[in-house]
Amino acid sequence: MDDLKKMDGFNEQKLYVMPDYRQRELALSELARHFYVSDIGVFPHAKFHYRERPEGCDAHILIYCTEGSGWIELEHHTTMQLTARHFAVIPAGIPHRYGASAHSPWSIHWLHLHGGEAASMVKMYGLDGAPIHLDTNAHSIFSEGFDQCYALLSSKTYSLPVQIHAFNVIRKLLSHIGTYSAASAKDQKKESYLENAIHYMNGRLDDSIKLSELAKHAGLSKQHLIYLFNKETGCPPIDFFLRMKMQKAAQMLSLTELTIKEIACSVGILDPYYFSRLFKKIMGISPTQYRNIPKG
Repeated sequence: MDDLKKMDGFNEQKLYVMPDYRQRELALSELARHFYVSDIGVFPHAKFHYRERPEGCDAHILIYCTEGSGWIELEHHTTMQLTARHFAVIPAGIPHRYGASAHSPWSIHWLHLHGGEAASMVKMYGLDGAPIHLDTNAHSIFSEGFDQCYALLSSKTYSLPVQIHAFNVIRKLLSHIGTYSAASAKDQKKESYLENAIHYMNGRLDDSIKLSELAKHAGLSKQHLIYLFNKETGCPPIDFFLRMKMQKAAQMLSLTELTIKEIACSVGILDPYYFSRLFKKIMGISPTQYRNIPKG
């Protein structure tokens, strides 16, 4: 089986390795030396894929499995299994080996990341821990960003500004995965309840809603909904709804010639005097004063 192990050379693979002279130039660049990609690629259906580095690598190795499965072994004792939509990082300097499953070879996006800021980001977000499973949205964001980075690095090999932009794409992807993984399943469920309620409010800014109605839509008790809003937004649900109304009114004051009475009606408040008092209470100034403030 050893003679079937492959480091690369897969059908429809993508591979770009930055020349040594370019890496030396990046190491001298104030904007790139602390965070840059030297190697990047895509290995589809990588049958017999295998790598072993007894001394580790001088870069952090990022591996994202999109299909199939594979494994990573660190320092000959910690083994991680990767299946579809699992993301993992092998820290720089750590002895390791990894490979594709014999029965269902993985398809992977991978890259080598250098620099002190890269190490700090990996550490801050705990990306060198257990593999992180990306949901559909995170998967789409990562795949699109990765493809963009690969295209920039492989097609604009001569352009330092373009390469720095590509590195910033990767930086953004890592911070997204880091914040995504930091949220527990409980936190994600809580955020889903909140977003669902706010979406419901947003569609009814020209009307009124009752707390019981909102709680029923969100699938929570009234008490739980009040607790969630107080904790996450700093105010109860109906107060937050009124803030949304006043924010919409503020936009209309800035962008339209509608009268204050017309704007009040458009946010579901028939009494213009009550609207003006509420606007001043929430926004700090009257609607007329707000309209007269230069914007932009």
